[in-house]
Amino acid sequence: MKEIGDKLKETRESMGISLEEAAEDLKLRPSQIENIEAGNIEAFKDVFYLKYFIRDYSKYLGLKYEDMVNEFNEFLFDYTSKISIKDIKEAQKHNVKKEEEKRIFSPYTVSTKKNYNFVPLIYVLIVIIVFVIGYFVYNALGKNDKNDKPIEAIYIRRAYEFTK
Repeated sequence: MKEIGDKLKETRESMGISLEEAAEDLKLRPSQIENIEAGNIEAFKDVFYLKYFIRDYSKYLGLKYEDMVNEFNEFLFDYTSKISIKDIKEAQKHNVKKEEEKRIFSPYTVSTKKNYNFVPLIYVLIVIIVFVIGYFVYNALGKNDKNDKPIEAIYIRRAYEFTK
């Protein structure tokens, strides 16, 4: 990170741009520019914002920002991929299924067990069964005998007899 900051600082100074002017143009605080140039990664809460600051600062200075971002990504990989031996040994203690034995685990690996929850499916099946049973009961109780006449037919017959 120090090399990136040195490149940015040298370029800025060779162009005759002051720290305050660069900060104003980039809408950053002068302390942020100073920390970038000093390679002080701890001064930033989020390294991804730092990455975008470096990209914008490189563009501003006319440098190849892709190269600067790639250099930062390499630094970030080296910075974050250093895992202590203690953490590695602790990760090896995890119970590993036979299928997953070939995988390399870091202490930050989260196991993704598939937890199937069949309770909603059971409720849906119960509701469907209740509706089917209700349908058959309704049809069985609601059917008239063949000798029964519908109510409309009775009223029509009485109206016909009344008009005679």
